Amino acid sequence: MLSMELQNLITPGLGIVIGILMGLTGAGGGIVSVPLLIFVLHLTIAQAGPIALMAIASASSVGAVLAHRMKTLRYKAATLMAICGLVTAPLGLFLAFRVPNKPLTILFSIILILVSLRSFLQARQELLGLSPIQIRHPPCALDPVTGKFKWTAACLWVMIVIGSIAGFLSGLLGVGGGFVIVPALKKFTNLTQTSIISTSLGVMALISLGSIGMSAVAGTLLWKTGLLFSGGAVLGLLLGRRFHHYLNPSRSHQAFAILTFLIAAYLLIHSF
Repeated sequence: MLSMELQNLITPGLGIVIGILMGLTGAGGGIVSVPLLIFVLHLTIAQAGPIALMAIASASSVGAVLAHRMKTLRYKAATLMAICGLVTAPLGLFLAFRVPNKPLTILFSIILILVSLRSFLQARQELLGLSPIQIRHPPCALDPVTGKFKWTAACLWVMIVIGSIAGFLSGLLGVGGGFVIVPALKKFTNLTQTSIISTSLGVMALISLGSIGMSAVAGTLLWKTGLLFSGGAVLGLLLGRRFHHYLNPSRSHQAFAILTFLIAAYLLIHSF
């Protein structure tokens, strides 16, 4: 175990690393927060989860506010998904402190591997100039006249399911849910990529903030570590955003996917 003094020095540095990844690759970069906290600070998933959510909430909130000012955030859809996520997040938090650490680590590793493979293949498609397969008539489509969603029953259910899954995983594993929200919105809506990311940031910010509040009430949040980590993440995010324009986004996502896969594989192997 690290001494408290050394931990206080290392934690902001870890946050900066995560923030830079988020700035370079998008909010999904926060998914490696938990394994990094586990490796370096020797925390359990249940301990690392709320700390990771603090960093995700801080960065996502900044991004969501900027997106709202640019009018790319679909705030009604984001609010609906976040409400559903906040309903299921307590169940995830409840299970996180009652399920043994080993099964949780294995589950998290498998999810990381699936996310990394999907991200790598998607980036490869973009580099080859191939368009992703989309539903011809998505259940959540924008009205060409008003520019707003047509709130059909099918669209309502899509948003409810997306938010519920994201919230549950947020509480259980300490992830923001962007890896669920972004591909789901791509598949079931006709939003632009910018609007998808902006809306995802809004959902993640609300769910993460709610989950942090629940953890604080339950007394499971390590406040000092969380604040140091979050402060570093915000600084790293600002640094990453200054340089992401100089990099090929598809290459950045491929590199991040490979990093995520290696982290997941290491985490999975060492969980046995």
